[in-house]
Formats: sequence, C-alpha cells, structure tokens
Amino acid sequence: MNQFIALTSFGIESLLADELRLLGAEDIMQKPEGIYFSAELATAYEICLKTRLASRVLIRVGDGKSSKDKEELYSAAKAIDWTEHFNSDDFFAIDFVGKNENIRDSQFGGLTVKDAVVDCFRDAGLDRPSVEKYQPDIRIQARLVRNQIHFFVDFSGRSLFQRGYREGTGAAPIKENLAAALITRSGWLADTSKPLIDPMCGSGTLLLEAVGMAAGVCANVERESWGFTRWKFHDAVLWNEIFEKAKAESEQALAQCKVKVFGYDMDGRVLRNAKDNARNAGISHLMEFKQGRAEELKNQFSEPGHIIFNPPYGERIGSLPELVATFTELGKVFKKEFVNWQVSLITSNIELLALLKLSSHKRYKFKNGPLDCQFALYDVNEKQIERTPVEADFTGQNSDFANRLKKNLKGMKSWLKQNNVSCYRVYDADIPEFNVAIDKYNDHIVIHEYAAPKDVDELKAAQRLQEVIFWAPRVMDIAPDKVALKVRAKQKGKTQYQQLSKTNKALTVHEYDALFKVNLWDYLDTGLFLDHRKTRKIVAKKSQGKSLLNLFAYTGSVSVQAALAGAEKVTTVDMSNTYLEWAKDNFELNKLRGHKYEFIQADCLKWLSDNKTTYDVVFIDPPTFSNSKRMDESFDVQRDHLALIKSGMKSVSVGGELVFTNNKRNFKMDFDGLNLVGLKAECLTEVTRDFDFKRNKHIHNSWVITRL
Repeated sequence: MNQFIALTSFGIESLLADELRLLGAEDIMQKPEGIYFSAELATAYEICLKTRLASRVLIRVGDGKSSKDKEELYSAAKAIDWTEHFNSDDFFAIDFVGKNENIRDSQFGGLTVKDAVVDCFRDAGLDRPSVEKYQPDIRIQARLVRNQIHFFVDFSGRSLFQRGYREGTGAAPIKENLAAALITRSGWLADTSKPLIDPMCGSGTLLLEAVGMAAGVCANVERESWGFTRWKFHDAVLWNEIFEKAKAESEQALAQCKVKVFGYDMDGRVLRNAKDNARNAGISHLMEFKQGRAEELKNQFSEPGHIIFNPPYGERIGSLPELVATFTELGKVFKKEFVNWQVSLITSNIELLALLKLSSHKRYKFKNGPLDCQFALYDVNEKQIERTPVEADFTGQNSDFANRLKKNLKGMKSWLKQNNVSCYRVYDADIPEFNVAIDKYNDHIVIHEYAAPKDVDELKAAQRLQEVIFWAPRVMDIAPDKVALKVRAKQKGKTQYQQLSKTNKALTVHEYDALFKVNLWDYLDTGLFLDHRKTRKIVAKKSQGKSLLNLFAYTGSVSVQAALAGAEKVTTVDMSNTYLEWAKDNFELNKLRGHKYEFIQADCLKWLSDNKTTYDVVFIDPPTFSNSKRMDESFDVQRDHLALIKSGMKSVSVGGELVFTNNKRNFKMDFDGLNLVGLKAECLTEVTRDFDFKRNKHIHNSWVITRL
C-alpha cells in the first residue's frame, strides 16, 4: 500500500475526500495542505484518470524526522536512494513547499534538496542527472510541515484539472476542478434530467464538466502526459490495462448519455471557443449554445431546472457599473421567468449578490485563482418573490441621489453654454450618505468613491455605492461600459500616482481652446485636474509673451494652456518620465512644437536648488506628501511649503511672480515666515474655484507670491 497526497484549491477539500473514497482510496485524512490517503498502484492509476476535483496527486517516497535547518534538510534528502526512482539520463525538477525559521524561502530549500539528489547519484558512481524546471521527466516535491520534511514524486503531473479539450477560453476562465465542485454543490447531479443553463457560459467550462459528470466519463482519459511515466516503479502493463478499460467505459457512458445543457453568452468569439471545446470533448451533441444577453434570458422549458454561472467579478473583466446593472436586471428576470428554478453563482464581489433581491439558502467559500469567492444557492420560489427584501430597492423612481444629480445637471446648463469645456464635475458628496464625486469626460463618467469613515457599516456603504453606480449613467444618459469607478483614500508616497490597471486607453477632451489626453482607467487620477481649470487660465494669461516654469508639472496641462496663450518660453519639470511623455503628447495634440518648449525629468526640489535660470512666472503645484524613492527626503506640503516657496522665488525674475497651489485640506500659509524673507502672498483660492466646484470649498488652495 502506497501513501499519497492529493492537492486541490480552497473549498474543494471535503468534496475531494469524498471523491477519493468513492474511487477506492483508504485511510483518508483531510489536512490544510491536502488530502492524505493510501492506495494500491492500480487504484492510484484509476484516481488519476477519474478525479475531477484534484489538481495534483503525489506519491510519498520518504520522510525526515527533523529539518530545522539546511544541514538537517540535506541529510534527510540524502538518506533517500534517488537512484531507485529515476535514471541519470532523466531530467528532474524540485518543488519545495513550506518554510521555517532557518529555511525561509522555497528556492533555498529546493536548491538544498537538489544538491542532495545529485550527490546521491554521484556517490553511487553514476552520472549526475540534469535539472529541467519546466518539462522534467521526474518532478520531486519536498513539503516542510512543522519542521518535518516529506518527500514526494509527482505521480499525476501538474495541472491535473486540464482535461485536454480546451483550446480557447474567455478573459477569466474557471479551472475545471473548481467547475466540477460548483456543479456538485449546485445539486443538479441529483436529477440530471432537469434542464441546466449557464447564462454567461464563456468558453463552456461549467457545462462541459456538468455533462462529463452526468455521463460518468473519465475526466482525464484524454490527458497526454503523466508524472509517473519515467518513474522506475511505474507498471506500464498495469497502467495500459486500466487506461484502455477506462477509455472503453467512457465511450460507452457517453454513447448512452441523454442529458442536454444550454449555454448563452453575449460574446460570439468565446461562444465559438465553447463550441470548439465541446467538439473536442466529443459532447457537442449534448450541448446547445446561443448568443444573447443574460438579462434577456427567457424560460423556454416545460419543467424547472438549474441555472449556474460564473459572472465577471469586476476584478479582471467587466466593469462594476455594468455588473450593477446586470445583477439588478438578472434578479428581475429570475423572479419573472424562472419561478421554482434553482439558481447558483460564484462571485468575489459579495455585495453584488444583494442586487438580485433573493435570499440564498446556502453559501460555500471557494478560491477562484487568487480571489476569495462565495458560491450562493437560491430557490426562486413564490416565497422569495413575495418576500419584501431587507435591502432598500433603489431601482425604483424615488432615489434621493438620482434627484440631486438631476438637479445639479439642470443647474449647470447655463454655465456649460458659456464655457467651452467637455470635462467637469457634476456631483461632489452633495448628500453626505452618498460619499462620491462624479466627473464627466465627453461621453464618459468617472465615479470617485471616497473612503467611508470607520463608523459607517461596510455593507451599507456598498449598497449606497451600488445605488450611485446604478443611477449615475441612467440620469446622465451614459452607457454603463463608459463608467469608470475609483476608490479615493489618503494617498501617500509611492501610492500617490500608482497604476491601477494597464488598459492604455485614452480619450481626447477639450478645455477652452486646448486639447488634452486623459486616461480614465489606469490611474487614480485621469491626467487632468479639473479643479485647476481656472488656475490654468489665470497662469496662461499671466504668461502671455513671458517665460513660464511649471514644476511638479504632472501631464503638463498648465504648460499647454500657457503655450497656447503665447508664452515665449515654457519649461516643464516632473520626476516621472511617464507623465513627461504624457505632457509631450499633450503638446503634440495642440500642435505645439519648437525649441522654446523644454521638458526636464528631475526631482523638482533638487532641480530648483541647482537652477540658475529665472522665469517671469513660476507655477508650483506640489503633492500633499511624497516619499518617492527618487527623492532624497520626504516632502510634506504643510511642513515644507515655506522652504519650497523660498527656493522657487530664486527662479523668479525681477518683477515676476510665483503661483503656488496645493490640495491639502485646512492648509495654513506661513505669512510670518514669508514676511521675514521679504515675500507676500495674495490668496486666489476663491478666484480659481470654478462653478462646478463651488460645493467644495476645500478642493484646493491658490496663492500668488511676489517680492515686497
């Protein structure tokens, strides 16, 4: 009897233990690291062929009593006669799992085991076997658990969940073993004569697993490579006998299968992948695929069945605004079209489930890749439909937020007619309970969610955000896929301009006579600070026929407006090469070219201290706080603004002026300190705050600094 461990992902462990028991495994023991079991070689072969829930099966080949440090780990690995398990001409690899006080990472542990294995062959007078990380003949796994090391040979091979039929996938495919677990938990297998629908089927993984399980097909009979093939204790004759029998049984089971499942998806490309996958698996005759939106699903069946799906989570594909609209409509569709059906879905965005207006009778926790998810099961019965939901239904017509947004838009009509701008703020936490800001950019909107105070219930805050996301595009007549959502909190140091994603999408917007490139998706800020619109206009006017120095320039919007206004010279300085390139793009958009436009990548504080050139106008808009790795010291605008202004005035020519702005709430200008060094400050905050920011008196601070 051999000892094994079967690995799987979180949430599947107990199901895998049950499956192993049915497949003939003995001494089954479920532990956090995996499912331990005993089995004869023939049973282990069958498990590899038939398991739908394991991701890997390893066979134990030895143990060490203690492995507290490198020496003990080496000795434990050296004590095993590895020449009994593979040959010198076989390529091998080491996987190391676990750590302790002295063995702190997998690479260190793996190298130690590798040295012991190689020395074992050398001591036996044999050639040293070579290491191959990616496609070895033999893969050894060393697992360190509570200072005790266990050695395994990879029996099944990696990624056991890959069935071999899948050629194409959608943007966020679900693994087959997780799909099998969801089908099991859904309850459909208790009566597979009932219809099964996946309204967001993608490449069809859930349905493919469902048909395979209902038919009793061996899950891995099409797999081409196995971990045990070059293992010396592998019994090829026994394996071939078991494999041929399993293959014949699968073919017979498939021929007798009468189930029918149905998949829908709005993406024709992934539907083609689903059809190809079904064809490769030999089960296309048992599956029907149609293109269509889940929200428009109709019940065309004579008896109730099951709906199971894996919707986008708003993490990798799909936007949260689209999902809010989708989930809201799905709840209505289920209650209207699918009474007495069972509905089950998996999501990492738990708050979205409330939008269905259904009460789940069971929830299971799983991991889908790195994401913590819940699999929710619903009975869509008459009681569900009659029950008044606990959550407020914000999809009706009486929404305080929607009413305020409509009022704001109406009040802005006259201002918009008088100003040639395509991007502006339409809402800024006007109602404290709806703590968001909403900006319009052409036919897109950005919703900035301010971090909720700690005393606000997280669920309540999430529901209010959902209401905002639901209503904002409707009131503003914006398509949900043109809504970007961002969470704003206090940003410090390196997180200040941290990239959120990598869409590389851009819009061109206009402000007065200037064009700007904005990116609504990839960064917390879009590339254009809307609250500084009037500031840019004022600086541009001051720069006509003069020279401008723009420090902490970001994407160069102030520089662009000054250049368009006729500035004789514009120098743009920022520490980020990304934003300087963005600034150059903005200049190119406006056909501003020539030697009088200079772009400098530098630490602005250090550059100022070294600069010898003077300018008629200096514009400084520093971060509130920064400790970038490119700066020698941290910067705090309240603490350091006087030193910054003094340094900046050295670059101001005689009779020139410095415009200083920042966005720190409750900022206090050091007037006494300015007077001591012969400077005075005139506050421009009210003048630079435009109509769309009149509700937020603390959005920014603006000053003109001149010499006494």
